[in-house]
Amino acid sequence: MKHETRNTKPQFSFFQILSLSMGFMGIQFGYALQNANASRILQTFGADIEQLSWFWLAAPITGMIIQPIIGHYSDHTWTKLGRRRPFFLVGAILAAIALILMPNAGVFASFLPAMFIGAGFLMIMDASFNVAMEPFRALVADMLPVDQSTLGFSIQTFLIGIGAVIGSWLPYVMGNWLGISKVAANGGIPDNVVFSFYIGAAVMIITILWTVFTTKEYSPEEMARFNVNKGIVEEEKSKFSDIFRDILAMPKTMKQLAPVQFFSWIALFGMWVFTTPAVAQHVYGLSTGDTKSALYQDAGNWVGIIFGVYNGVAMIYALLLPVIAHKIGRKLTHSLSLTAGAIGLLSIYFITNPTTLIFSMIGVGMAWGSILSMPYAILAPALPLRKMGIYMGIFNIFITVPQIINGLFGGMIVKRFYGSQAIFALIMSGCFLIIAAISVLWVDDKIQTPHKVL
Repeated sequence: MKHETRNTKPQFSFFQILSLSMGFMGIQFGYALQNANASRILQTFGADIEQLSWFWLAAPITGMIIQPIIGHYSDHTWTKLGRRRPFFLVGAILAAIALILMPNAGVFASFLPAMFIGAGFLMIMDASFNVAMEPFRALVADMLPVDQSTLGFSIQTFLIGIGAVIGSWLPYVMGNWLGISKVAANGGIPDNVVFSFYIGAAVMIITILWTVFTTKEYSPEEMARFNVNKGIVEEEKSKFSDIFRDILAMPKTMKQLAPVQFFSWIALFGMWVFTTPAVAQHVYGLSTGDTKSALYQDAGNWVGIIFGVYNGVAMIYALLLPVIAHKIGRKLTHSLSLTAGAIGLLSIYFITNPTTLIFSMIGVGMAWGSILSMPYAILAPALPLRKMGIYMGIFNIFITVPQIINGLFGGMIVKRFYGSQAIFALIMSGCFLIIAAISVLWVDDKIQTPHKVL
């Protein structure tokens, strides 16, 4: 299908683009709290290192099922709030509830072991994040003209970075700077973590409401006109079964991005799951079974800090991506960024000082900033507007499948082949990023619009 670069959508101001993705900042605030603390919470409740990746399967499994469905229905559901906003509003409310409940899983221990209650809340949280996140990607693609798409996704990544930095650092700040307890009695969850999750829930709701009240989506008639301008004729009726037809008919560029996404996200999943035990063992010198000591909590808090560092780097780097991509192309920009991430992860093996980990996270942040924006900037111009939601949802399958594979076998490999030494999971992640960096060079990215300064 031929897509023309001509587009009658109006140009957006910087503030309008900012407001468009403000809710995503709140979602990432909560997501960062989960990424940096879920493994610690589950290990505190008794999860073995081999089980960690199994519990983390909740995220990709729910994403693989939910996002295409949400994408399909958000393409064809029109309400007074629009078609994307109702979905991420409901998703944010449910995620906020899960954020409040997860660190308090021990309260429900009389019904089931706290470890399984916590895993259940993790699944609810992930399902809710997925309901909220997919429509945000589609919203940016819906609203912005083609020549602002790279800028739009870069600003979205910038806001994601702000939320992720604050969410990642909050437990450390509350425990080390504000004097809130870092170690709970009887091996429970420390107050600095619990209160951070409460704040995350509040921030998520506030930022989502910002986007809901400041962004007015295009009407069905306006969207139809934009489709005509791109040479696309609207279908009269869409059925749920069309999801499977759309999968088979996905654009060539989307298929070529599949291996890039696969190896990028299998790497990220390994990093998120195993960084806390890897740092505790390899850098802090703790034994495999030491998960309740004050030093282990310090290691967990420091992981939150370095995760905040890579998100902070991603936030700044995202603003540079449109300029870099204009100079050397989006494919090479993404390839070099992924390579920087690989170097960052591989370097952790040689580090024994926790502070030095900050330098490793600079490369990881460059990769993360590019992963959050470049694939979507490459993909969006290749998609029909009337199918934007469903294809963004289907594209998420390339993100969830590798995480499921890593979740099923990652913990087993670390325990059985590497003697429970989690540092080797990070080495594998670095190698996967190198493969992704090579794969992106074969992607067909024909639409290269110059960066437009607002």
